[in-house]
Amino acid sequence: MRILLIEDDDSVADFIVDGLQQNGYEVSRASDGEQGLATAREHTFEAMIVDRMLPLLDGLSVIETLREENNTTPVLILSALGEVEDRVEGLKAGGDDYLVKPFALVELLARVEALLRRQSASHTQTTLKTADLEMDLLSHKVTRAGVSFNLQPREYKLLEYLMKHAGQVVTRTMLLENVWEYHFDPQTNVIDVHISRLRQKIDRDFDRALLSTVRGAGYMLHDPEQP
Repeated sequence: MRILLIEDDDSVADFIVDGLQQNGYEVSRASDGEQGLATAREHTFEAMIVDRMLPLLDGLSVIETLREENNTTPVLILSALGEVEDRVEGLKAGGDDYLVKPFALVELLARVEALLRRQSASHTQTTLKTADLEMDLLSHKVTRAGVSFNLQPREYKLLEYLMKHAGQVVTRTMLLENVWEYHFDPQTNVIDVHISRLRQKIDRDFDRALLSTVRGAGYMLHDPEQP
C-alpha cells in the first residue's frame, strides 16, 4: 500500500513515516504543498495524509485542486486546528477524515486503515451496466433488456473490457494487450471477427446499437441516448 505524506515538519514527518513503514506501508513524503500536489498528480497512492498548514500551498488548497481534477484518493487531514468549524472546513474541502495534532500513532494508523477499507469496499464492483445491457461479474450472466446471451470466454472478456471502458474509444492495441495479451499475430483479423460476433449478439435484435466502430481509432461501447 502506497501512502503520500505531505508534511513540512521534519520531526512529525519522521515519526509518521517510521510508524507507517513499520506497519508495512510504502511512504512517499513531500515537504510543501506544491511538491505534494505534483507528486499526487504524477503517482498513484492508496491514501494521502495532508497537513493543513503547509508552505507554498496550504493543505486544503492541495485537496481542493485534486478533487477538481477528479482525484478520489482518500485523504486524512492533519491539523493543530481542532474546532468544529475547522473540521467542517477540512471535510468540505474534500478531506475524508480529520486528525488533530498532537495525536497518537496508533490512532493515525487506525484512521488510515479505516480509509483504506472504505476505499476498497467502494471499488468492489459486481455488476457492469451500459444502457439496458448488464453484466454480472460473479455469475458471468449477460443480459440486455432481460434477454440472456451465451458468450464464449473470449467474447465475455472482450465485452467486460468494453463495458469497463464504456463511453471511451478502445483501440486495437488496448484490446491486444488486455483481452488477448498479444497471443496472436496482430495483423490477423481476430479482433474484427470477435467484435462482429459480439455485435450480432448484443445489438442485432434491438433498436439501439451500443457497440460502434470508430473509424481509424477503434471501438466504443456506449449508450447513444446519453450525451
